[in-house]
Amino acid sequence: MSEKAIEFLQEWITEKVQAPSEPIKLEKEAGILARQCAAQAADAGVPLEDIEEEVGDLEELITTKLEDAVEAKKNGHAGEK
Repeated sequence: MSEKAIEFLQEWITEKVQAPSEPIKLEKEAGILARQCAAQAADAGVPLEDIEEEVGDLEELITTKLEDAVEAKKNGHAGEK
């Protein structure tokens, strides 16, 4: 994966993937966020293929990150990833 793709994904996830303020289906939210990420990556000149080459399925990665954020929030560590 290109350095540009790595940097884009790390920054995007840090900025966008947060524990939701109300109960939601994480998989649905992950799908929405994955589509947003793919669109913003394309706008930044980062092909989705470059991202998924390294991390696998983007939606699965975002689901995991959402689950981590929810768990951190439950444990009182809302700012941690």
